[in-house]
Amino acid sequence: MNRLILAASLPLLTWALAAPAASQQTPASQRRGVPAAPPAVDPRVAALRDAALADDVAYDIVEGLTTEVGARLAGTPAEARAREWSVRKLKALGFRNVRIETYRMPTWVRGDEKGEILLPFAHRLTLAALGNSAATPAAGLEAEVVVFPTYGDLARAPDGSLKGKIAYVGNTMAPTQDGSSYGAAGPARFAGPGVAAAKGAAAIVIRSIGTDEHRLPHTGVTNFPAGVAPIPAAALAAPDAALLERVAGRGKPVRMRLLLTPRQIGEQEGGNVIAEVPGTDAGAGIVLIGGHLDSWDLGTGAIDDASGVAITAAAAKRILDSGRRPRRTIRVVWFGAEEVGGFGGDDYARRHGDERHVVAAESDFGADRVWRVETSLPDSAKAVGDRLAGALAPLGIVRGTGKAGDGADIAPIVARGVAGVDLNQSGLRYFDVHHTPDDTLERVDKEQLRQNVAAWTAMLAIVADAPETIGPVPRP
Repeated sequence: MNRLILAASLPLLTWALAAPAASQQTPASQRRGVPAAPPAVDPRVAALRDAALADDVAYDIVEGLTTEVGARLAGTPAEARAREWSVRKLKALGFRNVRIETYRMPTWVRGDEKGEILLPFAHRLTLAALGNSAATPAAGLEAEVVVFPTYGDLARAPDGSLKGKIAYVGNTMAPTQDGSSYGAAGPARFAGPGVAAAKGAAAIVIRSIGTDEHRLPHTGVTNFPAGVAPIPAAALAAPDAALLERVAGRGKPVRMRLLLTPRQIGEQEGGNVIAEVPGTDAGAGIVLIGGHLDSWDLGTGAIDDASGVAITAAAAKRILDSGRRPRRTIRVVWFGAEEVGGFGGDDYARRHGDERHVVAAESDFGADRVWRVETSLPDSAKAVGDRLAGALAPLGIVRGTGKAGDGADIAPIVARGVAGVDLNQSGLRYFDVHHTPDDTLERVDKEQLRQNVAAWTAMLAIVADAPETIGPVPRP
């Protein structure tokens, strides 16, 4: 017998030999494959959850932030206005210890953006510069285009083969409920410009990282490795990318003209906005929740991430207004500068990493319904996760098997061994408008937003009041 097959068979053999004894201790329902009944839901938790299905606070926050501030590019005066707006709002909602914590950060700003195919067929192109893109010469840049169907094709190109050329990288991204296709398509933006620059390219354009076919480009940050000089980098709207590919498919040389005038303006001030629902037991730890306050500058940042800060704050307010203080302090953080490198999350961990956080959770995936909950609680708090799964089931939320702690802003805290709770939202629509001019209030579905608030309210009611000790977990 193959040794691997034998090794895989041993646990089954051991189980079979022990089965008669084990069956004497296992309820008949479980032996027939029927799962054990979930724990009963605390009536108080159920009442808070169900009342949140009529919540208007979250939508009010999204509407106010997108209307009264609008786009909030990190490090700019617009993001500073957003912080001041947030302080006024959180104080008006009744939160305690509301404050701003500032830090310094490098800041990139957008300029003019134009593109066109010159040869063999003339076409104007719709595009957007990627964050950290360099500028073209003031008069623009003209060069031959080298087409790579995928990021992998670009990565395999010989060193020096792109000298003086404009690289184009295509990719396709299908909508998925869990957003996993972003990880597959994203390297074209995350790493593609740096790879093209290292191979000598004068500039790069990519097909937007998104699932739509609208003529709206998706921006987003890119980073150039140390020692590699940044080059002009832009994303084409999906129809324009498809057009470029068809033109190239005719077999004739393609020549393009680009004009991009973004700038790095040096270190500017960024900041996090913090508010709390104080707990009754200082030793029980902090439950950290929130989202990011900054947005890209093309739209008004309604789904990315005004909805996230709104959902978490609205849920915390429901606990605040419940008439019963939670055991643990709920700390709401509206992080700054997430889009351009997670500066807010890093600064929060630097300032507060030694405080006793017991759970961290982040909302940064739009406003559509929560469909799955995952946790990374320690074994001593397993019952907390069981109660949470039972309370969320009536909202149509299933329990997943993955390890929680997802989110750029909470990642530095989770890395210190803090347990996570992920309330995963549906990503089927998210990447249609992510980082585009179409990220506006109209993309927010009020009923799905309320379902989010209900899920977060139930989570906070359980986790913040759990009698169990929630200790550290193995560091990821």
